[in-house]
Amino acid sequence: MKSERLAEVTWTPSMLFRWAGWLLGLALGGFFDGILLHQILQWHHLLSGVEGAPWTDLRAQVLADGLFHLVLYIVAIAGLWALWRTRTQYGLPGAGRSLWADVLIGFGAWHVADAVLSHWVLGIHRIRMDAANPLLWDVAWLAVFGAGALAVAFWLRRHRGGGTPRNGRAGCTALFAAVVITMAWSMRPSPEANAVLVMFKPGVAAPEALMALARIDATLLWSDASGQLWAVRPGAGHRASALYRHGAWWVSGTLVPAACLGWFKA
Repeated sequence: MKSERLAEVTWTPSMLFRWAGWLLGLALGGFFDGILLHQILQWHHLLSGVEGAPWTDLRAQVLADGLFHLVLYIVAIAGLWALWRTRTQYGLPGAGRSLWADVLIGFGAWHVADAVLSHWVLGIHRIRMDAANPLLWDVAWLAVFGAGALAVAFWLRRHRGGGTPRNGRAGCTALFAAVVITMAWSMRPSPEANAVLVMFKPGVAAPEALMALARIDATLLWSDASGQLWAVRPGAGHRASALYRHGAWWVSGTLVPAACLGWFKA
C-alpha cells in the first residue's frame, strides 16, 4: 500500500511533464554531440580513447557508435511518450518556459556528465582527439553547452512569468517537432560518404567476403585486418543490401541507417 501511494505521489502529471523535459533534453544533448562530433566533424568515436584489443578494432568502434544512438532513440521516445501523456499540462501558466527550462537542464546535464565521466574519469574519448591540448576543448565545450545551458535554464525558471495557454501549447509542439526532426536527421546517410561500410558475421572468412562483394561488382576501398569489415563502392545497378543474403551482418545506409555508422568515409 505504501509503495502504491508513493507511486501515485511521484508520477503526477506535473512530475511526468518535468521528466518529459529532462529526458528530451538528455536526448537532444546526445544527438547534438553525435550529429556534430561523430558525423559531421568526425572528431571522435564513442570509444576513441580506449586502448587495447578489442576496442582498437574499428568494428568495436562502429558498433559502439551505433549502440550509443540506439540508446538515445529509446530515451527520446520515452520523453516524447511522457510529453504526449501530459498534454493536459500544455495550457497551464508558464508551461512552455518551464518545459524548455527542463529541456535545457537535461541538455546541460548531458554535457556535464559526458565531460566528467567520458572525458576525465573513464577517458573513453575527448571532444577533439587530435587536438594538441584536448583539455582546452573539453573545458570550452563544457562551459558553453554544459554550464551555459544550465545557466539559461535557471534564468528561464526565474523569469517564466504567466504566459498564455496558446504560448504553452506552441512551445510544447515546437519541442515535439524539434526532437522528431533531430531523430530523423541523425538517421540520414551522409551526403558526402564515398563508401558503403559492410560488416560480415563472425565466421565469414575473407575469401567468402570477397565472393559476396563480387556479387555486387563492388570496388574495394579498404578492409580491416580481420577481413570482416570492408569499405566498398557497389557497382552500377547493384544494391548493397543484397549482401545480407551472403553473410553480411550490417550494411551502412540500408534497413536502419544507424546514425553514426552511416557516416564512415574511406
